[in-house]
Amino acid sequence: MINRVLLRIKVIQLLYSYYQSNSNSAKDAEKELFNSINKTYDLFHLMLLLAIEITYYAEEKIERGLNKYRPTHEELHPNPRFMMNTFVRQLKTNEALKEYAKEHKLSWSAQPELIKSLFDTIAASDIYQEYMRSGGKSYEDDKKIWRKIYSKVLLGNEELEDALEEMSVYWNDDLDIVTSFVEKVIKRFDEKNKSKQELLPMFKDDEDRVFVQKLFLDTVANGNKYREVIRRNVKNWELERVAVMDIIIMQTALAELMSFPAIPVNVTLNEYIELAKTYSTERSGVFVNGVLNNVVNELREKNKLIKAVSFSMED
Repeated sequence: MINRVLLRIKVIQLLYSYYQSNSNSAKDAEKELFNSINKTYDLFHLMLLLAIEITYYAEEKIERGLNKYRPTHEELHPNPRFMMNTFVRQLKTNEALKEYAKEHKLSWSAQPELIKSLFDTIAASDIYQEYMRSGGKSYEDDKKIWRKIYSKVLLGNEELEDALEEMSVYWNDDLDIVTSFVEKVIKRFDEKNKSKQELLPMFKDDEDRVFVQKLFLDTVANGNKYREVIRRNVKNWELERVAVMDIIIMQTALAELMSFPAIPVNVTLNEYIELAKTYSTERSGVFVNGVLNNVVNELREKNKLIKAVSFSMED
């Protein structure tokens, strides 16, 4: 589930903390790295549980309306389509989700006001209104509405983001990519699998687990050597004047360039340039691009860059 884009993000975040704290224990930092990855996997399950919790609220709201002393015509004749959503009904029975939530104590029970607010936001959306008016009641339609809710209503919701930040410091930057994982797993749901539907594993394969561990440890172990290479290729700048995050991003990129011969140069450059744009200063993307291309040229001239497939990114 957790792809290499997110793994690279986790590595540079942990490296930033590692260097800022002047820690001498790479082993402790490595444990923290994997703890952070585990917390992201928790968030993935918690976000799946959110669809169930919001649907529970919708059911309770209809029940409260029916039991009013003087219910309105709308309350007496509610549209049950949302609460009868076949995808959510299947998700409620999912054995893997229930087991993981129980083992890791994941729940939205302490957030009733948030759940109410999220349902109200959903109910006010054009996505919900169109779904409720639609005559079709297919399983695919029921999956589609929730994929839209996650991507267009829940993603970017400030109340949800604030609540998640309070629940765990590890989730500050994870919601966008975790939401994409949730959408992916919804798309994969098959009605015939019933409660046995498989969810996404934490790692796609053992290679990804090895990748993130090796990337982190190699970056730390060879930090001084990589910084010296970067220093030589920072034109008209002293390294001390370069943003700390830029240095960490370039140092990690250099570790990947040197330690993973199967990853093409242009893939590594693209990934870390994008990370610089997102996690450092406004000009970092252009700056990191220039320095890393200088680094790659130097390594090639010295025959120190061996790649199975290798070509440089154009400026």
